[in-house]
Amino acid sequence: MRISAFLLALGLLAANASRAQAQDPSAAPSVPSLSTPGPTFVVPASQIPPQWTVIGYGDTRFTDPANEKDTNPKVRRWLVNQIAAEHPDALLISGDLPLSGNVENDYAVFKTESEPWRAAKLRVYPALGNHEMRGGEAVGLRNWWAAFPELDKRRWYSVSFGNAYFLMIDSDAPLTAGSPQQQWIADQLKSLPKAVQFVFITMHHPVVADDAPGFDHNVRPNEAAFGEFLSATAKSVKARITVVCGHIHNYERFEKDGITYLVAGGGAAKPKPVARNPQDKYTGTEAINYHYLTFHFDGKVIHAQMHRVTDPEAANPSFEVKDTFEIQPVK
Repeated sequence: MRISAFLLALGLLAANASRAQAQDPSAAPSVPSLSTPGPTFVVPASQIPPQWTVIGYGDTRFTDPANEKDTNPKVRRWLVNQIAAEHPDALLISGDLPLSGNVENDYAVFKTESEPWRAAKLRVYPALGNHEMRGGEAVGLRNWWAAFPELDKRRWYSVSFGNAYFLMIDSDAPLTAGSPQQQWIADQLKSLPKAVQFVFITMHHPVVADDAPGFDHNVRPNEAAFGEFLSATAKSVKARITVVCGHIHNYERFEKDGITYLVAGGGAAKPKPVARNPQDKYTGTEAINYHYLTFHFDGKVIHAQMHRVTDPEAANPSFEVKDTFEIQPVK
């Protein structure tokens, strides 16, 4: 355990490799990960206000700003600047930070464009996505660990944050029964500090989503198994669990077995329209939803909002609140 505010130094990387597909999560990680008990990092209580705000989002795909096919560089900068202006107490990123994890320049662009976060001294907690593994797992992890040196040799980790607890996990690695990562998560949930009321699990691939026949981003067996584990485990956890995912470049919200499941993949990657099913609590009709989420704890409950970019084609940014909901502590 490290006592750390975890103010990440967003470093410049120097690695390259040929492009390849990300690892199949049904296999064990070929690059080992440290997996230790207790919180990996602790934010000192003196640094956490009685009323705090956490922001979650993902699928930014930082890359050459000339690339307007895979990501929207203008919207990407708008979101970075707006998040800095919000000045959250913690920022949770659900993966696909770079377009290609093996491309040195993608992390250089990330360093340049995220300068407002460093200026605001934000606590930034990233999770791995499949694009971090583009070009091969070994080079992808090496580059990610170079960008976030406090995470060296870790693919998953936890943060103790007063009455909240963050589990930043890796859906490129197995989450199935008997896997090292699921066992680590089970141990983390069993040994939560007594003060914890809220657990945020941040990961890339969605656990619950608007599945549809022929849709290429349906929930995979790896995450479906993890969802079954969470449904069984949540009954004995004395804290409310919220799962923040990405991968689908849109916004979705579900409630299942007392757990809130969110798809927050609106960080600027190419939009992914979805056919919403009746279980999706979000009823907006817009096909394109660039956005970020705020979770504001008022001392009693969490008030959550989805902040959507009003018009991506506009010359100047504007945002609208398109979804609101509450997260109550377990009674």
